[in-house]
This record gives sequence, structure tokens and C-alpha cells, in this order.
Amino acid sequence: MIVDYDISFKRRSMEESYKTLKTGTTTVGLVAKEGVVLASDRRATMGYLIASKDVDKIFPLSSHIAMTTAGSVGDAQTLIRWMKAEIKLYELRNEQKMSVGAAAALLANILSHYKFFPFFVQLLIAGYDEKPRLYSVDMLGGVTEEEVAATGSGSPIAYGVLEEHFKPHRSVEENVSLAAKSVKAAMSRDAGSGEGIDVCVITKKGFKRLEKNEVHKLLK
Repeated sequence: MIVDYDISFKRRSMEESYKTLKTGTTTVGLVAKEGVVLASDRRATMGYLIASKDVDKIFPLSSHIAMTTAGSVGDAQTLIRWMKAEIKLYELRNEQKMSVGAAAALLANILSHYKFFPFFVQLLIAGYDEKPRLYSVDMLGGVTEEEVAATGSGSPIAYGVLEEHFKPHRSVEENVSLAAKSVKAAMSRDAGSGEGIDVCVITKKGFKRLEKNEVHKLLK
């Protein structure tokens, strides 16, 4: 009986912590014919407070793999450091690049191991090995491979734009424009999203972050 009460208490504490740590954001990922496009807003919130107006939410983990983050900033930063270290160690030991699928599986295993007190995050893993790939990973370690995905509080609005306009096998240039516009739509209606748009592309050549003036041109 004591054990049952203890578990129930811990679960309630975890739920309350999640409500406190939950932050708003919008990130999207789209698979193109020759690469993957990732986009996000740049606002970080603490409840109703805008904690920062210039935050990166797209992080390169290696030369050909990147991750988007939504949720608790501290948890996301811990996972970024962890994933970078593990991928680098794998490359040094095996003298080859880690596949995108293996990186997604590694992240899922980390999250699954801590599912009783989980990391409060929604993540996208994207990259290019034999072809462009995009994986959605939830806070308990569930993984699905997608052609288009969105995370964060603004994701329902972003999905409205993506579902209407996304088509498979489009060029990177076409998907870059769509990704930016879907995040812009989310920013116009979601209070947790705002302060500008970050867009990144991963192709055979590697990871590239678009300059701010390039993003402005896309939105015009």
C-alpha cells in the first residue's frame, strides 16, 4: 500500500512538474527530394513570460544529422550534449558516420530508459545518409519515420499549412519556403511561438543554416 501511494505521489509530482516546465514553440521538418528542411521559431517562454527572443531550437549533432527541440530547455540541452558526445564517440570507434536511423534509435533508447521521470521534450531527428530521413521522437522514446512533422504548442497550426501544401519529392527550395510559411502561420496564432524564424537544410553536402535575410526573402 505504501508503494502504491509512493508511485501515485511521484506521478502527480511529475505531472505538476511537466505543467511548470512546459514551454511553447513551433518546429517543423520536411523531407525533400535531395535533402531535409528544418524550421523553428526563436522564442523561449516561461509560462506567460518571454524568457528570450533569440533562441536556437535546431542543433547540428554531426556534419549530416540535426535535431529540433521543443519542451524544457534544460532537458533539451542535456540531450543535445549527450547525443553529440555519443555520435562523435561512434565515429571515432568505427571510423564511419552514424546513420540517421541509428541516431534516432539511440535517442529513443535514452528517453525510454528515463521514462519514469522523463525528459519533457518533443524532438525531431533529421539527416542525410543514403537518402534524406526524418524521425519524430516523443518524450517516452516512441519513434516514427515521417515525411513531414511538427512539434510544440504551435504544431496544430503548422500542420494545417503543411497538410494542405506538402507534396512528396519536391525540391529543397520549395520545401524551405513551405517550412518558413508554416512556422509563420503558427507564430500568428500561438502565444508560445514568435520572434523570428530559423531555417536549416541538410543535404549530401551537410548541414547549413540560412541567413536571416534569406529567410525574409522566403516570406515575401
